[in-house]
Amino acid sequence: MSGKNHTAVTEFILLGLTDSPQLQVVLFVLFLVIYTLTMMGNAGLIILIKIDPQLHTPMYFFLTSLSLADIFYSSNITPKMLADLLSKRKVISFTGCFLQMYVFIALAATEHVLFGLMAYDRYVAICNPLLYPVIMSRTVCLKMATGAFTAGFLNSIIHTSHISSLSFCDSNVIHHFFCDTPPVLKISCSDTQMNETIIFVFAGTTMLGTFMLILTSYIYILFSILRLHSIEGRHKAFSTCASHITAIVIFYGTSVVTYLCPNSSYSPTQGNVISVFYTVVIPMLNPLIYSLRNEEVKRTLKNAITRKSMLTLI
Repeated sequence: MSGKNHTAVTEFILLGLTDSPQLQVVLFVLFLVIYTLTMMGNAGLIILIKIDPQLHTPMYFFLTSLSLADIFYSSNITPKMLADLLSKRKVISFTGCFLQMYVFIALAATEHVLFGLMAYDRYVAICNPLLYPVIMSRTVCLKMATGAFTAGFLNSIIHTSHISSLSFCDSNVIHHFFCDTPPVLKISCSDTQMNETIIFVFAGTTMLGTFMLILTSYIYILFSILRLHSIEGRHKAFSTCASHITAIVIFYGTSVVTYLCPNSSYSPTQGNVISVFYTVVIPMLNPLIYSLRNEEVKRTLKNAITRKSMLTLI
């Protein structure tokens, strides 16, 4: 850097998803609908769990925590993206960029931990049903959920503080629609090898640790289900776990591709497509996956609609 004149970057320009004005309008409408469904779906799921005493169990407590995380997770990215789709100059301040990155990484890490806790909850419920009320008491669940959010936000401090301390002097144009780690590292004029190592270690530890907890839990669950003599019991156990497994596969698949691949192999186009999926689409899918495949949630929703219809007639 010696011998060169550099100007400190005070803001970043986000290139967004496309340069086409017509396509930007189409994407705006599409993502506005998705964001609305995300807010309604997650908020609705939280309300349903709150109003039905039969859903006041550890499984639904963690599901409430996941929906709450999804609301903030999506709101951190989507409103800014929607505004940029209708703006000619897509600008975000230096502070705003790293604040967005901090919240995003924190909530993403939190969701990984929550998925692990939900798998452990299913393991205890199916493999140790008699001890379930003791092991997964309300106090324990509250501590677990608090620990998940705390771990996520502490994890994010390490990532964000290291990346924000880098030099950004040759370019302030981010080839992305939000301040994600790979595209921001791509435009830094500092040596980012240490940052890539830190990201790989911490992201790998979080993903691998929670994935091993999930895998171990479901191996024990599978053996317990296969020992059940009742076909109805097997079906109910598989049905309870199916929605969780579906959400895990989608969430972990996109996370691994994005954060455990070398920064040198990062492709802006590929990054945009994958990022749209895990920042915009997945928060909308989670409540759908857990509600459409869950008989108890569907029953509560049906009862709530029936009750509202009766009150309207009265």
